[in-house]
Amino acid sequence: MRKILLVEDALDLARVIRRELEAAGYHVLYAADGVAGVKLYATHNPDLVILDWMLPQLDGLEVLRQIRQSSAVPVLMLTARDKEADRVIGLEVGADDYLTKPFSMRELIARVRALLRRIERVQQILKADRSRDDAVLTFGPLTLDPQAYQATLDGILLDLTRTEFDLLRLLLRSPGRAFSRSYLLDAVWGENYVPGDRSVDNAILRLRKKLGELGKAIETVWGVGYRMRSQD
Repeated sequence: MRKILLVEDALDLARVIRRELEAAGYHVLYAADGVAGVKLYATHNPDLVILDWMLPQLDGLEVLRQIRQSSAVPVLMLTARDKEADRVIGLEVGADDYLTKPFSMRELIARVRALLRRIERVQQILKADRSRDDAVLTFGPLTLDPQAYQATLDGILLDLTRTEFDLLRLLLRSPGRAFSRSYLLDAVWGENYVPGDRSVDNAILRLRKKLGELGKAIETVWGVGYRMRSQD
């Protein structure tokens, strides 16, 4: 059963939302203020967060910032603030969706389902990208052999760390596909990274140096992340 964390200080509204979510088959965790919401999130690791903006102790934006330091869990913000600037701020801080009050329960449930379907698709793609594929990959003079865990450039063995190898393999498997930094962290580093560090940028920098002129084939996608240039 999917777990949803509801952080809402309006008790009557929270009761209705909780009742409707549970009727739709979800397990609901509830917090009435921002501090309690952060603690519940850290303890229970829910599949989705429904977060009010105006909360006691910690407002919704600060709760969202703290969640985003370590997680890409889908977050649906609820608020009476319906100005475009407020919506933009919420989305830029990291909200996945934004629903203004008053709203219908039917629409809320529909948005929750849509967000959960989206994260399921992402997880399926992530699982495929993490899967072991022993097929040898080539890109011009570069050859990568996943079974031997070796990469050669013009027949010369490259000295790659495991992380660099896995990162290069992921990029080579999908030339032309842009990967966000957060996605690369999930796919290559998994749980072994410190949120907010520059692990991806530093690894890409090292890879480019080790690949020499071919390093230019790893392209920066501004505002997104990186991709391996499509082969002509």
